[in-house]
Amino acid sequence: VNRAPKIRRRTYRAHGRINPYQSSPCHVELILSEKENIMSRTTEDDQPQKKKESKKKLKRQKMMAKE
Repeated sequence: VNRAPKIRRRTYRAHGRINPYQSSPCHVELILSEKENIMSRTTEDDQPQKKKESKKKLKRQKMMAKE
């Protein structure tokens, strides 16, 4: 963290009061590193994909099966 010089301003408050308004600027540097996760990708032959069906469609199929 690197500090910059303070900046002085004025704040105008109620009933004619004037207060100092100082900001404390700084320069922040973040150094990020990504962890390397080695994962094996599954192929389509190993695990078949399940087809997602809506609840409405599933209810309709159950009703047809009952009849």
